[in-house]
Amino acid sequence: MRDDGIDYSDIPPVSPEMFARGVLRRGLKPVPRKQQLTLRIDADVVEWYKAQGLGYQTRINALLRAYMEESRKARA
Repeated sequence: MRDDGIDYSDIPPVSPEMFARGVLRRGLKPVPRKQQLTLRIDADVVEWYKAQGLGYQTRINALLRAYMEESRKARA
């Protein structure tokens, strides 16, 4: 079957915003529990992330994780 023969009428379109909010879970491992903590961050940094909308804490966590993983690779 060719792509143009597939009926997509029952599937809602995915906007770029919806796609950007997606979370990739490689290997479908269980998501580890998160730990609550108090962290002091410059006010302008916090406001910038909050201005990005819901999920800003998750995005901060993803950036910290990426930094951690790259640092681990550099040390290996």
